[in-house]
Amino acid sequence: MRKPMAKKINATRKQTHVHEFEGSTKLAEQGADRHNHRFAGVTGQVIRVGNSHVHEIDLTHTDFLNHFHNLKKIRTGLAIPVGNGKHVHFVKGMTTLNDGHVHQFNFATLIQQPLV
Repeated sequence: MRKPMAKKINATRKQTHVHEFEGSTKLAEQGADRHNHRFAGVTGQVIRVGNSHVHEIDLTHTDFLNHFHNLKKIRTGLAIPVGNGKHVHFVKGMTTLNDGHVHQFNFATLIQQPLV
């Protein structure tokens, strides 16, 4: 029986950095159905934009309240310096449609490599 092969990492592509994030959507629907969702994850690596960069967020599920929402192909804003060579990104967008509604959200990513 053959051993499964480990997936090769493309050594020619330089790894950059990612950001952790967590947030809550804004409230949607009315009356007893009014609710929001929480989410957390890690951004994709750097996408260069001029002298700065953004990251892509592709999150499969928010928390579950009889339904999920996705955060698909969301782009962060440009890097915002916070001192000591570190930065965060502001993110604003809308979830996918599910259960007849969407949720808006806005949040800031966490600082990249906080202990380095």
